[in-house]
Amino acid sequence: MAKNEKKQTRRCGVLLPIFSLSSEYGIGAFSKEAYDFVDFLSDAGQSYWQILPLGPTSYGDSPYQSFSTFAGNPYFIDINALIKDGLLTRKQALGCNFGGTEEKIDYERLYRSRFKLLKNAYDNVDKSPVAKEIKKEFEAFKKNPDNDWLSDYALFMALKDANGGKAWNTWSEDIKLRKKEALKKAHEKYKVEVDFYSFLQYLFSKQWEALKSYANSKGIEIIGDIPIYVAFDSADTWANPELFLLDKENTPIDVAGCPPDAFSATGQLWGNPLYRWDYHKKTGYKWWLKRISQCYKLYDVVRIDHFRGFDEYYAIPYGNPTAEIGEWRKGPGYDLFDVMKKQLGDKKVIAEDLGFLTDTVIGLVKKTGFPGMKILEFAFDSREESDYLPHNYTKNCIVYTGTHDNETCRGWFDHLPRNDKRFAKEYLGIHYAKDAVWAMIRAAFASVSDTAIIPMQDYLELGAYARINTPSTLGGNWTWRMKKDALSKELCQRMHDYARIYGRLS
Repeated sequence: MAKNEKKQTRRCGVLLPIFSLSSEYGIGAFSKEAYDFVDFLSDAGQSYWQILPLGPTSYGDSPYQSFSTFAGNPYFIDINALIKDGLLTRKQALGCNFGGTEEKIDYERLYRSRFKLLKNAYDNVDKSPVAKEIKKEFEAFKKNPDNDWLSDYALFMALKDANGGKAWNTWSEDIKLRKKEALKKAHEKYKVEVDFYSFLQYLFSKQWEALKSYANSKGIEIIGDIPIYVAFDSADTWANPELFLLDKENTPIDVAGCPPDAFSATGQLWGNPLYRWDYHKKTGYKWWLKRISQCYKLYDVVRIDHFRGFDEYYAIPYGNPTAEIGEWRKGPGYDLFDVMKKQLGDKKVIAEDLGFLTDTVIGLVKKTGFPGMKILEFAFDSREESDYLPHNYTKNCIVYTGTHDNETCRGWFDHLPRNDKRFAKEYLGIHYAKDAVWAMIRAAFASVSDTAIIPMQDYLELGAYARINTPSTLGGNWTWRMKKDALSKELCQRMHDYARIYGRLS
């Protein structure tokens, strides 16, 4: 390195969930469109592609409520790759009704069609011209010690199907409590179904590894997301009840959520089981290290959702209809991250430190050294000075115009209160509302923050209809998809120009 040459640390990237990619089969997947998007990011001078959790989704379709923290979502398996390998025919694929539109996902229709198609692929393995190679790889995948979660997950899904999709706590007592003889009989009875769900994980893993390798070869790193909690109705909770605050019948004692605040009079009742942190500490956080290690096989950088919960977490008595009654309890604090650093080494982490932050949370983030998050949409309260205004940033943070939980920049600006909008115009140096989105992007890029991540909807200047998720609501979330012709050469050049001007080129 030349004497006066400085190491480049300023970077930029794009937030776009896998499901939001364009594709011909109802939902974004690890298909050609994903590879094309990687090429677009590379040409646009980007360094990062941030996605949402990749786990199989359950009721409500949220990637933050998954049937497994280790498994992948079968919806993301590329159908055309299965056609290429002779596992499906083009006619079979086109014969399915995946529902939805070019810009919207229909999860109910997808659920009814996708698994039938994937089962056809599983049944056709012997007919494939590469059957020998597939079988060899599949067996190796099942025997890999890193995949020791696979058997429990596949049986969980098979049993879920056998029980009409009902939650595991409604299953027969011997299976619910995982009696040894009952599990043995279930494995024998549902042998084919267990193998099918294992096969889907093999396909998911193979295709994702190929896509991630391609992204890395093009200079693009993947930022993934790990929710702090797992779903109650998941293989994780069913197979490892000792990790969670459950009673002798494996019923939750207390559950997760957030207390009432200015945004919600009754708080947020998430319903996830809480951890027995004393037990995790006794085991040296073995399960957590395994979970985090899995994340670093999938991603290059991990964003830890709801980081505050590691300092203090809110506990709501199970059965309460709202989050109004509950109490704050101490989490593991720095101890978990100290063990993580000693066991796994220094890893790239983003701490989701949004919301009301106590001194102890701020202290924990600072002690870990992890960069926190700054959201520009939170900055323009005309009544007070905000930590989210760019002139208040430090280098060690990640700036976003908004996240998957926020309004699109266009929709946000259009609905701003009059005084806040006036302040935003003054701060951003604009006179017309039509210039607001790119002025926000420019403010993020010009900030001292080491990394700027912009949701794809903001680069496309899309309105409120393109919002990914509205917290504390059911229905209509996680459905937006990008149009197939959205990625123009003009947009690519403009993104590249911003990255160059503000010193963020990859």
